Amino acid sequence: MKNIQNKWIRGAIPALLLHCSIGTVYCWSIFSQEIADYIGFSKGAVEWAFSFAIFFLGMSAAFLGSLVEKNIHKSSLIASITFALGMAGTGFFIWYGGNNPHSVLSLVGIYISYGFIMGIGLGTGYLSPVKTLMLWFQDKKGLATGLAVAGFGAAKAIASPIMTRMLSGLSGNKVFDEAGTIIKHDGTGVYKMFLILAAVYFVMMFVGHLILAKPEGWVEPQKKSKEEGIIATLKTEPIASYIGIWLMFYINITCGLAIISQEKMIVKCVGLGAFAGIISTISALFNAGGRLGFSAWADKLKDRNTIYKLIFTLSIVSTVIVLCTKGIANGAGNTLLIIFVLALIFIVNAGYGGGFSNVPTLLSDHYGMGNISAIHGITLSAWAFAGLTGNQMASYIVKHTGEFIDVHGVQANPAGYQNVLIVTTILYAVAMCLSCFLVRPMSKKNA
Repeated sequence: MKNIQNKWIRGAIPALLLHCSIGTVYCWSIFSQEIADYIGFSKGAVEWAFSFAIFFLGMSAAFLGSLVEKNIHKSSLIASITFALGMAGTGFFIWYGGNNPHSVLSLVGIYISYGFIMGIGLGTGYLSPVKTLMLWFQDKKGLATGLAVAGFGAAKAIASPIMTRMLSGLSGNKVFDEAGTIIKHDGTGVYKMFLILAAVYFVMMFVGHLILAKPEGWVEPQKKSKEEGIIATLKTEPIASYIGIWLMFYINITCGLAIISQEKMIVKCVGLGAFAGIISTISALFNAGGRLGFSAWADKLKDRNTIYKLIFTLSIVSTVIVLCTKGIANGAGNTLLIIFVLALIFIVNAGYGGGFSNVPTLLSDHYGMGNISAIHGITLSAWAFAGLTGNQMASYIVKHTGEFIDVHGVQANPAGYQNVLIVTTILYAVAMCLSCFLVRPMSKKNA
């Protein structure tokens, strides 16, 4: 009974506290325009802060994976401090930019705070509870990691309405319409929100850090050195298999970010702009559900790679249907086409989340638990590079192909969004080939 309680108190609860905090990085779209307006820069210039955050998440996980392997308490403490410090620093530089419009120092300060410092907290915070959960739930590793990573995905759905209320509620000089709804404010709520949430998330993460612990009696395998341990572990399987895992993980994230980044405009094209917020919340829930559902499902399969084949198949089918029906361009007023487009958005979100939750367990099946944090960290470098390519690839395609037209009162490029789907369909097909032909079933020895 005590061991069952410890699974949740020492494993699951601290994992959720850490991941539900750092997962709010995906709330960026809620306040990015507010930041741009307040500091006097274009939204495009400010957007790089998010790309840097994802890049340094992956790179800090890659370089600090060995630290997480060695001492989860030190890594979770680093995560708590750097994530909160990055949020507080972002708030400070937004405040500075509001008082000094068009200040390059403000923009660079946001890049460093939200991108670099907070990025370190994201990488170490993401990794710290994963191995611990797999050790506590060795019979259901997928369910355990899915639970933690679902917290990362669900953070957006939980925090989005709270942040929206804070942005308007903390701002001054409000202008109301006849119904009493705020239609304009001075934007000061954005830096106040960051400063308040920095304190809130530090408390949550610090509590998670204090109670996070590995099972009693677990002894780490002895290694000659960090480098030899990781390299020797990777050599236990054909190196092509690991390359295949890295590449299909990278492609799944790149395609997911490409489609998710255009989600709001795609929804407007099919005439559901008034429901964009609700659809965003539902898609975030699919993201979280995919993380939990796909990984729990994988526990019942002999080869977890089967889950990736399923994710890629569903993604290809849903994108091809929207492409063939030209659902984005012709969807407005057509219920069936709208259903196809929404299905695409929800399936891509679920597959995007499921790809994350299945990576650590797939790696542990192939390479064992000895170096899993370090190997998982190196694999998360795929997330870093996808963070720099997914959104930008989609933006480039939309900007340079198709034509912007007036769609329900907004300028949109339905043909451009369809072209994004053409590229992602091809990439999903490449990922499917990698999953089928390069990622071999785990060796009998590791099995």
